[in-house]
Amino acid sequence: MRADAAAGPAIHVQGLEKSYGQREVLRGVDFDVGRGSIFALLGSNGAGKTTTIRILATLLRADAGTVTVNDFDVATQAADVRQSISLTGQFAAVDEILSGRENLVLVARLRHLENPGATADELLARFALTDAATRRVSTYSGGMRRRLDIAMSLIGSSAVIFLDEPTAGLDPEARIEVWQLVKELAGSGTSVLLTTQYLEEAEQLADRIAILHQGRIIANGTLAELKQLLPPAQVQYVEKQPTLEEIFLAVIGDPIHTQGER
Repeated sequence: MRADAAAGPAIHVQGLEKSYGQREVLRGVDFDVGRGSIFALLGSNGAGKTTTIRILATLLRADAGTVTVNDFDVATQAADVRQSISLTGQFAAVDEILSGRENLVLVARLRHLENPGATADELLARFALTDAATRRVSTYSGGMRRRLDIAMSLIGSSAVIFLDEPTAGLDPEARIEVWQLVKELAGSGTSVLLTTQYLEEAEQLADRIAILHQGRIIANGTLAELKQLLPPAQVQYVEKQPTLEEIFLAVIGDPIHTQGER
């Protein structure tokens, strides 16, 4: 990659439009995703989040607009875009008959890596799945399947990863596991674009948040910047109560947080 490309955004979207017949789904969407950052596209069902992801991943052609991913144009350089990205959809794309390790080895072979087994073992360790490596995926919990799905999407060291509603349908504990994995991805330099309808998820993860409503971006900024859109809150002195997340983690004795407090 050229040096000047690395200085620009990992994803650039300008004037993106898409319609299905008479129904306008995207009506001039604009946003940029910085390299090594987490960008959340927040919106309700039907807002156009998945359509946006599909266009960025070259699975769908836009009606109008300019989109570049890792400095490649999605319309004219689709093959280059696909080589530099990974996509994790709303539902885990894993083979339930195979074991976790076999799933990873299969993808590594499809990507023509020299040592598929070593790649699989490294990812199993990274995503805390080593103990379940030889078990059929059909026996995995929802959180384990999602971790395996994300691990599969990372094979090939993609510069950009798209996560479409990564915690949809997961229980609270599994959601927290996925959140930690996403933070680790960005910490290692991967650019992450995730779609979500969970406000707490965007608040916990994103460096920047764009709110997509009826096919348009109606707000875009850091959490602090978005808070400035509301009138100043009245100062009230009240006893701080624990959040539901704090209560949940305390009750289950979350090992991640417990280790961090030692």
